[in-house]
Amino acid sequence: MPLLKKQLQRFTSKIRLSLFSRSFLLLGLLMLVSLGTWLHVFFSMEEGPRATQMAQRVTTSVSITRSALIYAPQEVRPALLLDLATKESLRVQPREPTDELEPIPESSYWDHVVEEIKTRLGPNAQVMWSVNQVPGIWVSFDIENDHYWLVFDREQLGLTVGLQWFWWGATALLLALIGSAISVSFVNRPLAQLARVARQVARGQIPSPLPQAGPLEVREMNDAFNRMLSDLRRIEADREIMLAGISHDLRTPLARMRLEIEMSNVDDEARQAIDEDLAQVDHSIGQLMEYARPAAALPEKGIDISKVLQDIYERERTHTEALGGHLTADIPDKLTARITAHDLKRIVGNLIENARRYGRSPVDDSCHIHLSARQERSQTFIEVSDKGAGVEASEIERLLRPFSRGEAARTGVSGAGLGLAIVERLLGHVGGRLTLISPPSGGLIARIALPLARH
Repeated sequence: MPLLKKQLQRFTSKIRLSLFSRSFLLLGLLMLVSLGTWLHVFFSMEEGPRATQMAQRVTTSVSITRSALIYAPQEVRPALLLDLATKESLRVQPREPTDELEPIPESSYWDHVVEEIKTRLGPNAQVMWSVNQVPGIWVSFDIENDHYWLVFDREQLGLTVGLQWFWWGATALLLALIGSAISVSFVNRPLAQLARVARQVARGQIPSPLPQAGPLEVREMNDAFNRMLSDLRRIEADREIMLAGISHDLRTPLARMRLEIEMSNVDDEARQAIDEDLAQVDHSIGQLMEYARPAAALPEKGIDISKVLQDIYERERTHTEALGGHLTADIPDKLTARITAHDLKRIVGNLIENARRYGRSPVDDSCHIHLSARQERSQTFIEVSDKGAGVEASEIERLLRPFSRGEAARTGVSGAGLGLAIVERLLGHVGGRLTLISPPSGGLIARIALPLARH
């Protein structure tokens, strides 16, 4: 039992139905159960009166036929039997001791019919399902020393079930499902509009306000969401002003301090130490501004990221070599992804910068970085690997949090610890993900997975 429950949970977790589908299926199931229950109650209530009615019809026909044969002269009985068979659909057959009989099948309805017939005609009356393999409802009666069968069609005496009731039930169910779909759509439409606008906001777009129409609850929800959008736009504008103020009010004094240090009479060693401290402050300010800067709006179609990666490689290779390191690349042509070139440059540039700072080889104290890209199924992968000391597996999750750095980084490498957090934030905007892998051979691999997009 626990295994079956686990398998059921695993199966249901793979089925992701929308709110419309779930509500529609729930209403449809309730309608089906209601219709089935109603039909069961209807047939149960119809069974007793129907059986009594059919038994009364049989006994009346038997009495009329018996009386007609009794009072008819012997010579006209054959003509009378033929007339009853052709005009009244009453077939009368002689009953013989050698007749092959098949009893009525066991069912509550037919048991009720047989019981009513025997109550009215007497306990000696026989009711058979077939005689001599001829189907029908065969009821016996006697005229003096003559024995007869009166034959009825089964369809005339049976319950009115079958194809007709199936089509009536199917029509009722279809109308109920159509009504359910219309009712659910009225609820699902404003939620779908809300989800669409929320996706636009997540992509950095400016959506149009939600309509102030519909039921009271929908109007209140749309009004609250529109106010939230207005507040977000105002916060975004305030943040842009704040970033501009940070850039001007902090970096301008830093530049003036560098100039004053260059013109001062301090020795070269002190000047270099102060200059490195100022560079670290400037770099930290840059990372803070980079983290606070919003992601660009998603393009409508995928872009050629192979060309963007090639531009990044050419730009970063020169800078890496100027710092005494090496940067190689393996970038195939015609790779696409739905991301802006600016954001992709920010992502890959941060990973390369992170590898330059923390991925120096223990052998020669220089950085050896490799940039590669490939496409597999529905994703495009970009990897930035180095040959540094790597990180422990337990440290990887912590490194992705803002203002977190590895243990080796704390001892002398500058930075605010925002590089990987910036990368993960920008990737979340486009539906991508960042994975850090520390292979047994050493070093660190930063792998980016982007959803595949075509032109």
